[in-house]
Amino acid sequence: MKIFLVGASGTIGRAVAAELGSRHEIVSGGSKTGDIRVDITSVESIRAAFAKLGKVDAVVSAAGRVKFAPLEQLDASGFEIGLKDKLMGQVNLVLLGREHVSDGGSFTLTSGILDRDPIRFGSSASMVNGAINSFCVAAAVELSRGRRINAVCPGVLAESMKDFGPYFRGYEPVAGARVALAYAKSVEGAQTGQVFRVE
Repeated sequence: MKIFLVGASGTIGRAVAAELGSRHEIVSGGSKTGDIRVDITSVESIRAAFAKLGKVDAVVSAAGRVKFAPLEQLDASGFEIGLKDKLMGQVNLVLLGREHVSDGGSFTLTSGILDRDPIRFGSSASMVNGAINSFCVAAAVELSRGRRINAVCPGVLAESMKDFGPYFRGYEPVAGARVALAYAKSVEGAQTGQVFRVE
């Protein structure tokens, strides 16, 4: 398969590339690095990326930012970061990618454990993750031509604990290689409308 992996240089993206790269052609995408540069906050950038890419069998997104801050300090602009980037960035990869993904192909988006297990300073991430999961479940009902869509919902990665450990006290981290298996299940399997939790 030809797989467009957005966010390929990140912690999850590197693990996914290692898992799927031995069996499939990976075209990496990112805002600063990658085979194809793409800013998921820009519809024009996503459209240009797909124009360069042509047809693919799968789109995997391991990209998206949210703002971590106390709720008392968040205003609409703080929430807007996650809404525009992690949520609508991934949704737009699906909307603009529909005509570029082959019949029977797939989309895999990334949410996260905070959708149902919140932490301090994570209200924006919780909101966005829940929306991504709901979008995938609903979009699967309507995607045509046998195309599939799923979300991978990982816990905090072991490889990320040096940066995010203080936010996730008491959480058992998961290895990136184990998280990557959920992406392989989504891309290479048959299920659709699923939220694959790796905790």
